[in-house]
Amino acid sequence: MNDLQTAAPPGTGADLLALVDLALQEAKSRGADQAEAAVSVDVGLSVSVRLGEVETVEYQRDRGMGVTVYFGTRKGAASTADLSAAALRETVAKACSIARFTAEDPCAGLADPDTLATEVLDLDLSHPWNLEPEAACELARACEAAAIAVDKRITNSEGAGVSSHAGLRAYGNSHGFMAAYPGSLHGISCAVIGVAGAEMQRDYWYANTRDWRELEPADSVGRRSGERAVARLGARKLATTRAPVLYAPDVARGLIGHFCGAIRGGSQYRRASFLLDAAGQQVFPEWFELCERPHLPRALGSAPFDNEGVATRDRDLVAGGVCQGYLLSTYSARKLGLKTTGNAGGTHNLIVRNRERDFDAMLALLDRGLLVTELMGQGINGVTGDYSRGATGFWVENGRIDYPVHEVTIAGNLKDMFKRIVDVGNDVDLRGGTRTGSILIEEMTIAGD
Repeated sequence: MNDLQTAAPPGTGADLLALVDLALQEAKSRGADQAEAAVSVDVGLSVSVRLGEVETVEYQRDRGMGVTVYFGTRKGAASTADLSAAALRETVAKACSIARFTAEDPCAGLADPDTLATEVLDLDLSHPWNLEPEAACELARACEAAAIAVDKRITNSEGAGVSSHAGLRAYGNSHGFMAAYPGSLHGISCAVIGVAGAEMQRDYWYANTRDWRELEPADSVGRRSGERAVARLGARKLATTRAPVLYAPDVARGLIGHFCGAIRGGSQYRRASFLLDAAGQQVFPEWFELCERPHLPRALGSAPFDNEGVATRDRDLVAGGVCQGYLLSTYSARKLGLKTTGNAGGTHNLIVRNRERDFDAMLALLDRGLLVTELMGQGINGVTGDYSRGATGFWVENGRIDYPVHEVTIAGNLKDMFKRIVDVGNDVDLRGGTRTGSILIEEMTIAGD
């Protein structure tokens, strides 16, 4: 194949699959027992505006291939951003050379043939946006202007941005699996600063979606960022106390992320998880449900197959509060004597079942405690479950927001926190691969002055 200076555009896959086939044939000719290759091409436009002036206009066109080969149970991998035939052959040669020097690993190898996807579902993931730079800049300006117009106390801005990306991923292996599918992602964001006397508070808002026609309007994103910044003015510190904590939906997904990290196969076989051997154990309250739904149309976490070509499927991760199993790639499954769950590369649309309370009802249930709207720092110990994060938000009295709070730390242990979840709201945030409403935890340590 000739040097692809213009690789397959997003939405078509023939050229990328031809590149994958070329790499697999080259690996076979060099004596590899098994091989796999993945190619991706992404194009995008990103613009940013600050105080009405255009700061950046960036056009991206990224492409690359990764190749993995196996000689028996010896593994070698290499990658390249050059998709010419000569570069691909050289990349395969390097992977083969590496494999000859690696140690034997009985768990190494491709996914078993019976686990591979037999069809590539059309999940409606690709909606390219023919957005010109001038139009993108105008959207960003409108977003920022709407934020500044919220209140006279918004006197500065970190800027607004608009982005549009479309891409295509192709994967194949020597078991005969070959498939490709396209995807897109579009977004609008804004961050502004409110000032009251000597005090300054910053906040932001953003929207993202597969289909640009479903984006929250730019002026709405701007208004919400402005309203959030103004709401934080007059923030106070708290005396150290213990109280209930309500996580707003966009930060609540982090709690689910910590659970997923603890049940990943790598954490389990390395014996480095606060939820060791958790399958079959009661981890959450009896009413708590968490499922994975990889095939939701247009959802941000949807995928017809994982990074190894394994078919993705619906499954329950938590039912009746009990952990139903782990998140496994082929390798981690073999290490544990189990079967892959199609999670090589991550999870696909995690959904936390809510119990139908809206945000106001969740505040009423909280009654007196802390509403967290932003978290800072990475104070998580994945082995012990110890949890400590900087937080900002609002103090709640009698089920109503009383005043903004900053410079506090919330702390606990994730194992205990999971079991003390009181409820999950129906105010679900759809802007990510984890869909959850606000999450109320019965009690945590809140460290302040």
